[in-house]
Amino acid sequence: MTSAVWAKQAERDAEDVKDQPLRDDIRLLGRILGDTVREQQGEEVFDLVERIRQMSIRFHRDDDEAARVELSALLGGLSADRSLDIIRAFSYFSHLANIAEDEHHIRRNRAHAIGGSAPRAGSLAYSFARAEAQGIGAEALAGFFSGARMSPVLTAHPTEVRRKSTLNREIEIAGLLDRRERIVPTPQEQAEDEETLRRAVLTLWQTALLRRIKLTVLDEVANGLSYYDYTFLSELPRLYCTIEDHLSRDGAEVALPSFLRIGSWIGGDRDGNPFVTAEVLEQAVRLHRDRILSFYEQELTELGAELSLAARLVSVSDALTALADRSPDRSQEHREEPYRLALAYVLGRLRSTARHLRAEEAGADTLAPYATAQELKADLEIISDSLCANGSKVLARGRLRRLRRAVDCFGFHLACLDLRQNSDVHERVVGELFEKVAPGTAYSGLDEEARIALLLKELATARPLASPFIAYSDETRSELAIFAAAAAAHRALGREVIPNAIISKGEGVSDLLEVALLLKEVGLVTIDAEGQLSSEVNVIPLFETISDLKASARVMERAFSIPAYRRLVASRGDEQEVMLGYSDSNKDGGFVTSGWELYKAEIGLIEVFRAHGVRLRLFHGRGGSVGRGGGPSYDAILAQPGGAVNGQIRITEQGEIIASKYSNPDVGRRNLEILVSATLEASLLQPQHNAPRTEFLTAMEEISDTAFGAYRNLVYETEGFEDYFWSSTVISEIATLNIGSRPASRAKTRSISSLRAIPWVFSWAQCRLMLPAWYGFGTAVEAFAERRPDYGLSFLQAMYREWPFFRTLLSNMDMVLAKSSLAIASRYAELVPDEKLRAEIFGRIRAEYELTLKHLNSIMGQEKLLAGNPLLDRSIRNRFPYLDPLNHLQIELLRQHRASPGDDKVLHGIQLSINGISAGLRNSG
Repeated sequence: MTSAVWAKQAERDAEDVKDQPLRDDIRLLGRILGDTVREQQGEEVFDLVERIRQMSIRFHRDDDEAARVELSALLGGLSADRSLDIIRAFSYFSHLANIAEDEHHIRRNRAHAIGGSAPRAGSLAYSFARAEAQGIGAEALAGFFSGARMSPVLTAHPTEVRRKSTLNREIEIAGLLDRRERIVPTPQEQAEDEETLRRAVLTLWQTALLRRIKLTVLDEVANGLSYYDYTFLSELPRLYCTIEDHLSRDGAEVALPSFLRIGSWIGGDRDGNPFVTAEVLEQAVRLHRDRILSFYEQELTELGAELSLAARLVSVSDALTALADRSPDRSQEHREEPYRLALAYVLGRLRSTARHLRAEEAGADTLAPYATAQELKADLEIISDSLCANGSKVLARGRLRRLRRAVDCFGFHLACLDLRQNSDVHERVVGELFEKVAPGTAYSGLDEEARIALLLKELATARPLASPFIAYSDETRSELAIFAAAAAAHRALGREVIPNAIISKGEGVSDLLEVALLLKEVGLVTIDAEGQLSSEVNVIPLFETISDLKASARVMERAFSIPAYRRLVASRGDEQEVMLGYSDSNKDGGFVTSGWELYKAEIGLIEVFRAHGVRLRLFHGRGGSVGRGGGPSYDAILAQPGGAVNGQIRITEQGEIIASKYSNPDVGRRNLEILVSATLEASLLQPQHNAPRTEFLTAMEEISDTAFGAYRNLVYETEGFEDYFWSSTVISEIATLNIGSRPASRAKTRSISSLRAIPWVFSWAQCRLMLPAWYGFGTAVEAFAERRPDYGLSFLQAMYREWPFFRTLLSNMDMVLAKSSLAIASRYAELVPDEKLRAEIFGRIRAEYELTLKHLNSIMGQEKLLAGNPLLDRSIRNRFPYLDPLNHLQIELLRQHRASPGDDKVLHGIQLSINGISAGLRNSG
């Protein structure tokens, strides 16, 4: 055995030792789940689960045809009740394995920190060390953060199939595993912990996995609020403290503005969702407001209990004394405790604020409410300054410091809620407004330049276009009411409550001006005496199809050339946000072309914005799966072209990804840190002019063109493809799941073009093909290499080594292909009744898959998928024996359901299998 082989074996042995606690946790949870299945469902079900698992391993690992036949016969003969038992067992194991993996990541991160390991990529410590190595000091870093703006934006896009009840039980189990890790229990404590785990697993087993009724928008708002309790309210202030403490190490204390804020679409995104109304928006704002006020009240109460400092023992500032003198607390017990008295005054004003905002009647002795959250923060700073000036600085650095940060970050609104609507709707509404005041205007019939001229003329007038005395269509009334509700929220809670209006399907400058006009109707865009426009809201175009991305730079160039629009941008601090759509561009043109056109669009936008002196903030509309722009955020941010970040970035967090990132505070803190670290590194630590070699760009254009043609030919130009898709996937059955308030399709049709990107990708994930995330790449590389037989492969290998964009593209493809299974996908293909169609299309898919696999591994220089990512490889291999049976059962139930629809148990089994497969894949939508 060579020394290199010895070293490799030693490395594997070390990894085995590190992973032993993970195996122990999975074994523990598996044993408890097995005991639960045996106790609840009987020995026969338990034995059946094990038989299916063993057959599935043979089929998946060895492509064993005998196992395939045996498995099909066994599963096809199960009753609906027995199928449900098996599906639940394998589904719950996937959920429990996820919990164990997350806890292991936390364990390993703690072990590295305790052991003094070198900082790991994605951590703030790593970014700060890199900055220091490049001579970037604390002052420069503070300057960067002072001008930065980062935001994860929660959306309600429906790919989270778990109920909150099951998520809560999973959080409980995670907490119990964490407790076992952090303390050395006595034998009695260990036994008690295991019994508590057994209770939690049993409760999980006896809790329905699926919702029986469809979610409402307000249900989605409530679910979104949960993540503030789990992570954001506690971990975001702590993250700020960590950054400030690092920057303050060498001298004066650094106080940073709140550059990282949490955004949300839930309750404001009405693109294709008729259930988001003005009333829903108002209620969403109220729910957010009440949650943060309740949090502040709780924290102030805790602070009052903590700061029991006596006046005879400590000195206080005059300003603190003034607060204490106004306190409503007249008890003898507290009369010599100035901090408690001051906090009672602050708490009294906060309660008055809550009553005022809820329009409740105030009592005679009610204190004056705070007009803004900054007034509350100012009072808290008086308390902090007094502590610091009088020998109690360490007391100011605890709960009080975190509360001050929370008030600055969350205000009285909690979340920065975006409005979003389709440009077609805006066009119809504006067209009706013009038609009512000037019949015959026919706005929709005007060309782009004529629309721009008409809109600019109207924007130049101070008077409103709409009238309360005119009858409008339901759509127009609804849209005007939405904007009026946003204006009311601004008046009550400040401009951060609804800072953005996003325009889906942004195609032209008129789309931007239409929204500006609608904002003017409610006073959020105003015109001064000199005729200059200003806006309280960012008007943001969303470029989401391939053609939209190609036109994005041209559209923004035209917009900035219009003085009135440029003035609107100036009123927003000379910053303009542009949103890029990953999901729809992928469905439109395939993974390769989508990624490339997004990259090119960013380059074009950077040049336009630089020429006009406008700061660009890109909003990345990424999904959870690779097919919708997902993948590791850290790598994705670092792969952006030079100048695309510059401290400004927003990223959507969707579906099951929200829970996987933010339901655990440790994991949530890590993900927030990754966003900050990657943005810092992409902005300051990467050369701004390290553009890829020109020949790389040329090659990528060629590869994209070929991949685009291959993808479009299969999906949009192959006769019968729609029939194949609807027959070989669970697209029809996904629509029966109560996982979101928004309809799955934009229109009642089987057309792929009308289907939303989410169910499109979700369906391919369920059948384990992940087709949108790789199809066309193999053909494109094959053609590229054939034209350059002497150097094609080595050239692409150099592209992979040297160009972060290409490396990230292939890395994501590597991950998604590892989660795919052609063997299982072939069984789904059997659901297509037309044998000729089935053979033709699946044959093409198989050939492209094998070609993609071959070329991907060659370019990445690996013998098998995930050779460079052993942790993910281990994770996937560990879960396949429990994931694959769910696919096999889903197929059998689909056969039964489609042959004889109407059996609720069969449909319920399909729905449960969708849940389990989604959990096993982790990022499926």
